[in-house]
Amino acid sequence: MNMLDHPALGFWVVIIACAIIFAETGLLVGFFLPGDSLLFTAGLLVSTGGMPVNIWVLMGMLIVSGFLGNQLGYYIGYKAGPAIFNKPESKLFKRQHVESAHAFFEKHGGKALILARFVPIVRTFVPVIVGVAKMDMRKFLIFNAIGAVAWAGGVTYLGYVLGDNFPWVQKNLDIIFIGIVALSVIPIGIEFIKAMIKRNKKRASQA
Repeated sequence: MNMLDHPALGFWVVIIACAIIFAETGLLVGFFLPGDSLLFTAGLLVSTGGMPVNIWVLMGMLIVSGFLGNQLGYYIGYKAGPAIFNKPESKLFKRQHVESAHAFFEKHGGKALILARFVPIVRTFVPVIVGVAKMDMRKFLIFNAIGAVAWAGGVTYLGYVLGDNFPWVQKNLDIIFIGIVALSVIPIGIEFIKAMIKRNKKRASQA
């Protein structure tokens, strides 16, 4: 019997998934969370019977979580303002993440809220930058809603469709999960390598 067959356990798995999506999109320290892989895996588990939840209910909860997360990020940026750029660097907070999100917003404007949903790390900081820029609340709500549906709903449903229509997916879940985890770690690894290179260059210039 699948460990998620128990309704109560399935409920808590959904709640935890929603909490992770909320944290990644709304809290500055949530940039390292695996949002994309979590959404895809959730949809995949529903299609294979591993998670006893209606796919539309799951998608709705994840969409709302992503929407509320961005609202919190916007509120943090709106209230904190330019101080976000001057926040002391720490292991969890990197100014380069804020600067990357700012450059992304400057390039794409309001639609950055939609596009950033599909870019790890950037999606955590863009709503904060938008809040700092004091984007019109009504405009933000529209872009935020579209982005939440496209990302949280779209990626989850993609996992569901693939798992439901392709027998190979159901027969190779272990391989797929390993691949998903690997893809989730790659962006973090790239950021770590960039930070190491930058740090070494700085040390070399000071030597």
